[in-house]
Amino acid sequence: MQLPVFEPSCAGNESLPVTDREIHLYLDDSGSREPDREPKEKRRDEMDYFALGGILINEKDVDELYSRHKAFCQQHGITYPLHSWAIRGGRGDFGWLKKPEAAYEFLGDLERMLLSLPVIGIAAVIDRPGYVARYRDRYQDQLWFMCKTAYCILIERAAKYARSQDCKLRVFFERAGKAEDRDLVAYTRILKTQGMPFDGANSAGYGSLTAEEFKDIVRGEPRGRTKATPMLQIADLYLYPMAKGGYDPSYRPYRALMGHKRLIDAHLPPEELASRGIKYSCFDRIKNKDPD
Repeated sequence: MQLPVFEPSCAGNESLPVTDREIHLYLDDSGSREPDREPKEKRRDEMDYFALGGILINEKDVDELYSRHKAFCQQHGITYPLHSWAIRGGRGDFGWLKKPEAAYEFLGDLERMLLSLPVIGIAAVIDRPGYVARYRDRYQDQLWFMCKTAYCILIERAAKYARSQDCKLRVFFERAGKAEDRDLVAYTRILKTQGMPFDGANSAGYGSLTAEEFKDIVRGEPRGRTKATPMLQIADLYLYPMAKGGYDPSYRPYRALMGHKRLIDAHLPPEELASRGIKYSCFDRIKNKDPD
């Protein structure tokens, strides 16, 4: 099913032939990459996850994002990257947010800026305890497949979106380290030569793309960028609400993004969420927990 045409699509870029239109995926990570590492503290909301995700943006809309990001930072005298973890906790460069009067104005303006951008949030979120419980016996010492799982699911769903808009997909990621960066490039090559690295019977209902389809839709190899890149800062700020939404759908920033149609789930019919929407994997313990 074709997604409806809305702001962040390629449809308005009529001067370019289909093969030259691009949607860019800017992705970041959140949570721990180590599947069975014990968390430092048990959270009341039971969040214990690893996520890869961020934003989809039409190439022609990148300049608009740059301009809005720059205007926001100038308005608040910010000369350092916007960082979700630091902003949420008033840490590091954002220590001044511990003052309520400063936080109120800043956070309100930040929300308005984020909701005004021509982007769509997309992510793959894995509940770590659920992942370990499901796959420990099968993978044993190879539980590190968690990162590969999240990445492949994310790229496939981003590619499906790009194809629905008659566009190609180009992928950008925040550099995390030589080994981690090499892994993402390797995973992309696997998608283009072998397709999705999952059991065909288990994934049959998701309409998985073939290797040829990945090769056709995803351009080149993923490109690493630093946190100084505004699109990656926005990806970071979108990713946490998407992850938190899997544990608490009433979380205000998540509801705001959904309400303003800034998440891919807001543009899909219910029957397509499982195969094209934000992926919440191994969330059985959350879905099955007793209500408060």
